[in-house]
Amino acid sequence: MSRYHSLGKIPPKRHTTFKKDDGSLYQEELFGTAGFAGKSSLIYHLYPPTVVSEIVKVGDVMPKIAVEKNMKALSFKGFSLKPEYDFLKSRKTLFVNADMHIGLAAPKSFSKDYFYRNSDADEMLFIHEGSGTLRTMYGNLNFKYGDYLIIPKGTTYQIDFDTENNRILYIESFSEITTPKRYRNNYGQLLEHSPFCERDFRLPKDLKTHDEKGEFVIFSKKQGVMWRYTHTNHPFDVVGWDGFNYPYAFSIHDFEPITGRIHLPPPIHQQWEAAGFVVCSFVPRLYDYHPKSIPAPYHHSNIDSEEILYYVDGDFMSRNNIEKGQITLHPGGIPHGPHPGAIERSVGKKETGELAVMIDPFRPISITEEALNLEVDDYYKSWLI
Repeated sequence: MSRYHSLGKIPPKRHTTFKKDDGSLYQEELFGTAGFAGKSSLIYHLYPPTVVSEIVKVGDVMPKIAVEKNMKALSFKGFSLKPEYDFLKSRKTLFVNADMHIGLAAPKSFSKDYFYRNSDADEMLFIHEGSGTLRTMYGNLNFKYGDYLIIPKGTTYQIDFDTENNRILYIESFSEITTPKRYRNNYGQLLEHSPFCERDFRLPKDLKTHDEKGEFVIFSKKQGVMWRYTHTNHPFDVVGWDGFNYPYAFSIHDFEPITGRIHLPPPIHQQWEAAGFVVCSFVPRLYDYHPKSIPAPYHHSNIDSEEILYYVDGDFMSRNNIEKGQITLHPGGIPHGPHPGAIERSVGKKETGELAVMIDPFRPISITEEALNLEVDDYYKSWLI
């Protein structure tokens, strides 16, 4: 999302002297992408962000692939993932390709002993259960059930969870996550036919400047390797910033569904896009209103993409025996469609209360060992009558 935002104190002109009360200079940092051509923010620190007392290579954290090439419809019970106390340890990557990693987490807490920075990817955290506060040098973002948190690549963060009951679907995207281009004009403003507008997005607030010295550990992931950086200054020693590059939140409950007289295809549900995938939000909505409409989706073949559906809440009308947190994977190149009886059950229905997140990778995905621990046996046989 390209939208100018500013918090705290900043000088009237960029790249000019900006002095503290004692006459020393605040330290300016450009936090940007694409070699100075992408989105950026100018950040003003109390101290240089470059002072590091120790760097240690922790080790390889690349997911272990169990199925490199897949052509079988699969399903996984996400709520079977056992909770763990630490946020990073709780993250389990399930699906990978060259564009993205997709996983689940069930953290009880985020340790105050470290900060985290993904130096490889933008992160999307979808909050299925739990609430809390995302803390970054840009300020704070409160979150709750149904929120998407978009965290730009390289952003250092901590999370304060309100309880130990937290469930998160996450995506690591090796390209920028943004809103669909077709919903934006040449100025970046969301158009009138967009299913959401600028008012729906929550931006960082409550900037707090941490003037602290000591040992501050940041775990940084780069190219599948975790590194431990020890800084002597608190990473949130920011007095002010402005620009276009920062984390933000959006609630799936604020997505306004597009409906029609007959069944419309999944792109009407699109919420996010990146270079190698799209993400759609399925939300409660009125069904099609043609007198002979069939609300259930028609059988279709994913020739150019995989389809991954994460079931959040409600009764998903095209599937039988689906639970909260369950994931279905329908690979590209073969047909898939509603379960037996779903088409007939949908006829005459007026509305749905389903809530789901759909991820369509444009390149085939591989399946990890962690995913197989959650697999539903013989899901592909569930169409047999």
